[in-house]
Parts: sequence; structure tokens; C-alpha cells
Amino acid sequence: MNQIINMFLRIIMRKVMSKGIDAGINKASSMRNGRKQQQQPKGEIDDYGNPVQRGPSQQEVRAARRAKRESNNKG
Repeated sequence: MNQIINMFLRIIMRKVMSKGIDAGINKASSMRNGRKQQQQPKGEIDDYGNPVQRGPSQQEVRAARRAKRESNNKG
């Protein structure tokens, strides 16, 4: 009788563990794909909820670098 009970417990525990592992893997893979879409715009609110001043945009930085390079090449 004890062997039969152990056999059923092993079967049930194996199924429960595999379902839990599968659910965890699925959740981790969905989090990886969803992170790119959930990003906040840079410089609005930090991790603690405090407002942060926004710096220059990437286009502005590139334009400034380009202008600096051109002025160095002319002189």
C-alpha cells in the first residue's frame, strides 16, 4: 500500500513541478519581449517617482558634435 501511495505522490509532484517550471519559463520569456515596449521616455521620472530634468535629445547632441567637427576641420 505504501508503494502505491508513493507512486501516486511522485506522479502528482512531477506534474506540479513541471507545470510550475513551464509557467516560470513562459513568464520570463514574455517579460523579456515586453520590456522594450514598456520603456518610459528618458528623463521624465526616475525610479523613485521624482521628476528629472530632461537633457538634450540625441539629435541635438549629434548636431552639436557635427558642428564642432566641421569647425575643427575649417580652422
